[in-house]
Amino acid sequence: MTDQPSTPTGGNPHMERAYTLRGPDDAREFYDEWAETYDDELADASQDYVAPGLAADTVVRVAGVGVTVLDAGCGTGLVGAELAAREVGTVDGVDVSPGMLERARATGAYRSLEPADLTRPLRTPADSYDVVVCVGTLTHGHVGPEALAEFVRVTRPGGHVVATVLDDVWESGGYRAEVDDLVSAGRADLVSADVTPYRAGVGVEARMLVLAVR
Repeated sequence: MTDQPSTPTGGNPHMERAYTLRGPDDAREFYDEWAETYDDELADASQDYVAPGLAADTVVRVAGVGVTVLDAGCGTGLVGAELAAREVGTVDGVDVSPGMLERARATGAYRSLEPADLTRPLRTPADSYDVVVCVGTLTHGHVGPEALAEFVRVTRPGGHVVATVLDDVWESGGYRAEVDDLVSAGRADLVSADVTPYRAGVGVEARMLVLAVR
């Protein structure tokens, strides 16, 4: 994605750079550098990154507990930790950044953690998970709407995809059109795409997308 975002960053230089990444290699290098301070910076009141907790609540609401979950773009494990706190079930994680994966491993929330570039097809077999959750990755400079088809592919029929899509790019980035295509093709049903807080400290919102896989 090549748009020049106007999304508030709260003056955080890491956040400003994150929205202008130029592909997976750039993302890998950047997030390896940011991994050590990422959690502290986003937990700060100036950012108040509430999306991981809200996404975990959504997983419980639509899928219950005792399920298998793929955390796609797991980063440092913020979502995995929230899922573990809710005793959701078994969680695997994938991310482009080895540095982020090391931080995620330290949470103890994951069964497995593997490197993966979400701009390309996953190595995961079809129908592997009850839920795919993706938070903070469908945004400026990161992963485009084509990833949604992969999330649907690796989710079992009757399962769910729960993903945040930054509201700024929901339509302009092609995510809404991709959802419409998946629904038209009979691959998924749109359960909801409500606007929710994301980085509440700076007033940034996202769509909490929920797809039911057919």
